[in-house]
Amino acid sequence: MLIKGITLFLIAMLVLGMFGKLRFPSVSLRRDRKCPKCGRHRIGKGPCACGKA
Repeated sequence: MLIKGITLFLIAMLVLGMFGKLRFPSVSLRRDRKCPKCGRHRIGKGPCACGKA
C-alpha cells in the first residue's frame, strides 16, 4: 500500500512537471530582467531600485 501511494505521488509530480514545461517552455524566451540604466537584476514587476528605469 505504501509503494502504491509513493508511485501515485511520483506520477502526479511528473504530470505537474509536464504542465509546467508546457506553460514555461524556455527561460530564454523571457525578456531581459536587468535594468537598462544600471544593469542590476530587477526582482518583480516594479521599477528598479536605482530609480532611473
